[in-house]
Parts: sequence; structure tokens; C-alpha cells
Amino acid sequence: MTVKASLRIMRRELGFYFVSPIAYIVIVVFLFATGWFFFSVFFLNGRADLREFFSLLPLILTFVVPAVTMRLFSEEWSSGSFEILLTFPVSTVNILTGKFLAAFSFVLLMLIPTLSYPIFVSTLGELDWGPVVGGYLGTIFLAGLLCAVGLFTSSLTKNQIVAFIVGVAMCFFLTQVHRVLYLIPAFLTGFFQFLGASYHYNNIAKGVLDSRDLLYFVSLSFIALYFTNAVSYTHL
Repeated sequence: MTVKASLRIMRRELGFYFVSPIAYIVIVVFLFATGWFFFSVFFLNGRADLREFFSLLPLILTFVVPAVTMRLFSEEWSSGSFEILLTFPVSTVNILTGKFLAAFSFVLLMLIPTLSYPIFVSTLGELDWGPVVGGYLGTIFLAGLLCAVGLFTSSLTKNQIVAFIVGVAMCFFLTQVHRVLYLIPAFLTGFFQFLGASYHYNNIAKGVLDSRDLLYFVSLSFIALYFTNAVSYTHL
């Protein structure tokens, strides 16, 4: 795998994003949702913090990230362009890495405008920046995991809508399973709590950098990407 080849794929995919109306729709929906939740909760509580904002962000990303990733492989399968892409000096790992970096970068770019929220809050009162930094750091790790899961679901089908629906379902499980722990037998509660992304996300958002939480995001992202690459081999 060469870094240059992966970066070429990344630039190619980012270019596709910015010429697609779907990408701009996703950006508008994301910024509208985050803005609406932030300002409605902020003025309701009247507190100079962003805890509610960061607690709602995983749910928003659950729907936004699969919309970003749904076309990355499914479009290749439906158009037959994957085989053409492999005629160039690139490997399946190059393609996978480039597509992941493109989706991840696109999501991070969407997050940049939300930096105006803590700046706005800091002008109204004394803001504790520690949880803000932790919240964004946790969001970065979560976004990486959801992008990897979204790539995997995109690789499973030629239909982008199906890829989106399956992606939302998998991301919803990861980010919201903690809400239904009371329905799970007691001896399995600890396992499903650890399996859920929100448990680890919330730890990082509190400013607690535990290696177990970081390892969770990195390892699960790697597993999702590994299976995505395995699926892509079936299309050779």
C-alpha cells in the first residue's frame, strides 16, 4: 500500500462529494439539526455548557454518517467502476483507505462550523473548556468508527438506499444500545454497555482518556474496515 495512492483516492472521493447535491443537503441537515438542538436546549437550560449538545451529537451522526458513506462502495458495484479503478496502480487497501479518509475528512469538515457554539457560549458566561475539548475528541473517534461501519454497509449492496438503511441500523445500535440495557438480562448488561459506543464516547467527553476507550474505537474501526476489504475482494 502506498500513501500517495490512498491520497489520490481520497482527493477523488472528496471531489465527488463537492459536486454532488446530496453532500450539500447532508451538510445543511447536519448544521440545522445541531444548531436547532443546541440553541433550543441552551436557552431552555440557561447554562454556559455544552453537555446536552454533545449528548445529542451521537444520535445526529447516526443518521448523517451513513448518508455520507452510502455511495462509496455501492456506487462502484452498481456502475462496475471498481474493476476499472483496479486497472490503475492501486490495491483494494488503497481504495478502502482513500474512501475512509475522504468520508472521515468530510464529516470533520462538517463539524468545524459547530465550533461557533462553544465560542458563543463563552461570550455569555465562563465556559469550562475541558469538557468541550473532550467532547470534540470523543466525537472525532466516534465519527471514525461510524465512517468505518458506513463503509462496511455500503460494501454489502449495490443499492445506496439499502446501504443507508442498514448503516443507520448498525450505527443506531452502537450509539443507542445503552438506552435499552434495562431490557437485557443482568448478566449481559456489562457486555452490551461496553459494546455500545456511547459508553466510551461519554467517558472521553468527560475528559477521561482511558486507553480502553481509545482501543475500543480504534479496534472496532479496524474490524469494520477489515471486513469491508474482505467484501471488496469478492468483487475482483
